[in-house]
Amino acid sequence: MSDSNDTEITTTDSQPDRDSTEPDDADSRADADEFTVTPYAVSGEIDYDKLLERFGAEPLTDEQIERFPDHPLLRRRTFYAGRDADDYLAAAEAGDPHAVVTGRGPSGPMHLGHVLPLYLAKRFQQETGATVYIPLSDDEKFLAKEQSFASISEHTRENLRDILAVGFDPAKTRIVIDTADADVLYPIAVRLAKHLTPATVEAVYGEQETVGLQFYPAVQATHLLLPQLVAGRQPTLVPIAVDQDPHVRVCRDVAAKEALPVRKPGALLGRFLPSLAGPGKMSSSGDAPSIELTDDPETVAETIHTHAYTGGRATLEEHREKGGDPTVDVPFQYLRFFFEPDDDELERIGAAYRAGDLLSGDLKDLAIERITDFLAAHQRRRNALDELATELEPYRLTDEERRRALDSAGVSPVVGT
Repeated sequence: MSDSNDTEITTTDSQPDRDSTEPDDADSRADADEFTVTPYAVSGEIDYDKLLERFGAEPLTDEQIERFPDHPLLRRRTFYAGRDADDYLAAAEAGDPHAVVTGRGPSGPMHLGHVLPLYLAKRFQQETGATVYIPLSDDEKFLAKEQSFASISEHTRENLRDILAVGFDPAKTRIVIDTADADVLYPIAVRLAKHLTPATVEAVYGEQETVGLQFYPAVQATHLLLPQLVAGRQPTLVPIAVDQDPHVRVCRDVAAKEALPVRKPGALLGRFLPSLAGPGKMSSSGDAPSIELTDDPETVAETIHTHAYTGGRATLEEHREKGGDPTVDVPFQYLRFFFEPDDDELERIGAAYRAGDLLSGDLKDLAIERITDFLAAHQRRRNALDELATELEPYRLTDEERRRALDSAGVSPVVGT
C-alpha cells in the first residue's frame, strides 16, 4: 500500500455502501471546492469536515477515542475519522483476532510524516496484540515516478531499515514488498481485478497514463485484504492520511461483492503533518523542505530555524504585546501532533505563546529539542540493525502463510501444489 500509509465489518450485502466508488457516486462528489485531495495530488486549504462529507466517513467520537490505546495522534484528533471503528475496537477489547495495515511507497527517504502512522500501529500492537501488515509499493512508485528500478530499489532498502527501526514484534508483523512477494500478491490482485471496472478506477483516480497504474488498485486492495486471506475474517484497521482513503473505498467495494471470504476493510483517517512552509501536506517531493529520519541534530535545527513558518508577530514588541498564534505555527503543530506527549505541558506552551511570553525562536528551539530526541532514539535502533536480509527474514510471509492466502483467494498455484 502506498504511504500514506492505512476496521472491517461482516458483509452480506452485495450492494455498494455509502462510501461507494461507483462512477455516479464519484461524480456526485465533484464540486468547485478550492482544495484537492487525491492519492496523487494534495493542494489548497483543506477543509477536513467537508472531506468527510465527500468521502462518506464518520468523525471519531469521544467514546471511541477513549477505547483506543492512548496516543497523542488520536487524543488530539490528528486521526479524526474512521470507518467501522467499533468492530475493530470490539475485537481488540475481546482479545479476538484483529489487524492493522499501513504501508509505504518507497520513492525517496522517509520523513517524519511517513513514520508517524507506523509508530501508531506499533502502539496498537503493544497494547492489544494487533497483527500489523506493512506493504511497500515499489512497483507503483516505478510506474508513477520518473525513477529507475535501481533507484526505487535503493529507496526500498533504506525505507525498510527505517521501518524495522520502529520496533515491531516480528511474530505479529509481516512486511510485504510488491516485487519480492509477487508470487502471492499478483495472483490475488488478478482475482480482485475481475471485479473492478475501468469506469470505477477512472472515477476514483482519474485517467491514468499507463495500464500499470490502471491495474494497481487491485494490488492496493490485495494489501488491505491480505491479513484476512492469511488468517481468516477479522476486523482490520487502516491508519492512513486522508488522501489515501480512495484505496480503502475501492477495496470495500470489491469486498462487498463477496468475491473472497473477507470482511470490508475500514480506515482510520488522519490529517496531514504540515509542511514547514505552512498549511498543507509535508512532502519529500515538493519545494518545501522536510525532516528526514536520518537527519542529524544540526540539520534539523538549521531546517526548522530557516524554513519553519511561525505564528509570531512582525516585531518583538508587537509579539510581546499581542502574542503569537499557535494554530498556524508549524513548530507548535509538530509538538501537538506527536512530539510533546504531555497535554498539560502542550497547553502551557500554547498559552505562553499566545500571551507573548514565549517567542517564535523559543518555540522553534522546543520543537528542535523534541524532534532531535525522537530521531536520536530512532537512529540508535536503525544503526543497531544487522544486514537487511537477516533482519527482514522474521517479518516475511512464511510458506504456509503464502499457501493459505492463495487458497483463500481460490488461486492456488499450478507449480508446487
